[in-house]
Formats: sequence, C-alpha cells, structure tokens
Amino acid sequence: MSWVDTQPSNLAKRRRRAACFRWLCQALTWSCFALLAVLLVYVGGKGVGFLNLNFITSPPSWKAVDSGIWPALTGSLWMMGLTAAIAIPVGVAAALYLEEFAKPSRWNKFIDVNISNLAGVPSIVYGILGATVFVRFLKLGQSVMAGSLTMTLLILPVIIIASREAIRAVPSTIRQAAFALGATRWQTVVHHVLPASLSGILTGVILALSRAIGETAPLITIGAVAYISTAPTGLMDSFTVMPLQIYSWTSKAQSEFQDLAASGIVVLLAFLIAMNTVAVVIRHRSEKAQS
Repeated sequence: MSWVDTQPSNLAKRRRRAACFRWLCQALTWSCFALLAVLLVYVGGKGVGFLNLNFITSPPSWKAVDSGIWPALTGSLWMMGLTAAIAIPVGVAAALYLEEFAKPSRWNKFIDVNISNLAGVPSIVYGILGATVFVRFLKLGQSVMAGSLTMTLLILPVIIIASREAIRAVPSTIRQAAFALGATRWQTVVHHVLPASLSGILTGVILALSRAIGETAPLITIGAVAYISTAPTGLMDSFTVMPLQIYSWTSKAQSEFQDLAASGIVVLLAFLIAMNTVAVVIRHRSEKAQS
C-alpha cells in the first residue's frame, strides 16, 4: 500500500485524537468550574448566617455572635493600598529600565536570572527577610508599613517579569516610527511603549496583588496579630488582615466560629473580585483609548 493510500486513514486518526483531546480538555475545564461552584455554594451557605452589616462594621470578639471583620478588612485595605503604591511604580520602572535602557551585559544577565529565581521563592522566606530588615533592623515593629514593605518584596519580581513581557510584546515598528520622527528614547518609552503595554502590565499587577491579598505566612512571621479590636489609622499602627483573621476563626473548635470563617471568606472573595474588576475596567479603557 502506497503512502498516498494511507494518508486519509492517518488524517482521520489525527482528527479523532484531536477531538478526544479537545473533549478531555473541556471535561477537565468544566470539572474545575463545577468543583469551584460547589466550594462557593458550600462556603456561602455556611457563612450567610453571619453575613450582615454588623459583621462588616464590628471588631472581633470572644463571642461568635458579636464578632466582626472590620479591623481585618481595614488592615487589608491599608496594606494592599500601600503595597500597590510602592510595588507598582518600582516594578514598572525596573521593567522599563531593563527592557528599554539597559545594555546587554553580564551584570544585567545576573539580574535577570535572580529576578526569575526570586519569583519562585516561598513566601515564608520573604517573611523572615521582612522580620529581619523591617521589624528589627529598621525598627518598624509589627506595623502596617512593615507588612506592606514585606508584601512589596513578595510581589515585586512578579510585577517586573509580567511588565517586561508586556513591554517586550510591543512591536518594534512603534519604536522605529517614534525615532524616525525625532523622538528621544525617553519620549518613545513614555508616550508610546508604556501606553501600548499598559494592558499587559495591569494583568501582571492583578495577579501579583491577588497573590499578596491571600498571603498569611509572611505576616505571621513579622508578628502581625491575629486578634485586634481596633482598625489601623496610620502607617505605624498594629494591624491584621482578613486571611489571618479567617485562620484565627478556623482554629477554634466551636461551630459558630467556623461559620464566621466562612463569612470572612465570602468578604475576602468579594474584596478580591472588586479589586480585580477595577483593574480590568482600567485595562479595558486603556485598550479602548489605544484603538
């Protein structure tokens, strides 16, 4: 039998394999969605009993019926706002320098390798570093500033890597057109490269902040307290965050505190969804302005 005679059968086999692989991927995808839906329904069903305005605006208490999440919610807002204010400018500036201004050298290759390695370092290591540098050496104590700086170290490599990929994806013709019209390197980067890569940069920022908002290990290491009755009002105040408060409730034996933890998870998810929605809207508007 010649090769020409066997080609249709081989093509049919490849099509069947491709169809089976597609069905397998679809089945796995919908299985993940189904599992996530079951978890959300379960958590929402357990936490709906405590989920009210009093739960949002009250401090935690030794009595489950009087407990709330307000100090932890406020602490998360303080920490995430300060972390974003520090990490985003520093991370994007570092990515712009490494991609647009730095010349190829051994030193820059050394920096590239170390940034990639730092992105995979366990979060507890950043907690130990934050406890050593910010809490003890700089004497910031268990404050919002110490926690934010520690979280900045945690997400900075992710922001740099994602921003560099977004900047690298900008077509070189945009740079060449700007140079041909007499623009300097700085003008080209600020007015053309950065706006064109903004959507990709925001995607990396969303992923980085989403990781930071759910971390507890670094904050436990620097000494953030799990129980605090007052919300922070300044950068040097003691604080707690929602994941740490939820962890504290789940460690208690009473079933009422387990329901409180479920309510806290719902609030944390709502906070995360709201934060991501704002970032997606900003990204959509930036893409629309460019088109």
